[in-house]
Amino acid sequence: MAIEHGKTRSWTRSSHSAGQGACVEVRSPARDLLAVRDSKAPAGPRLGFPVGAWSAFVAGVRLAQD
Repeated sequence: MAIEHGKTRSWTRSSHSAGQGACVEVRSPARDLLAVRDSKAPAGPRLGFPVGAWSAFVAGVRLAQD
């Protein structure tokens, strides 16, 4: 998924969701913040991460997949 920091105000669903409904959605309403929520509970809690922390998490997931 391509997220532009500070420019992605709408929720974007993970490209790895495979249509099963078990996925996360992300958005970046501010340049230094990325928000994450569960697509099954859009009105539920949301988590906010500094952009650097989210980038480190994604990089770690990619390394684990290799």
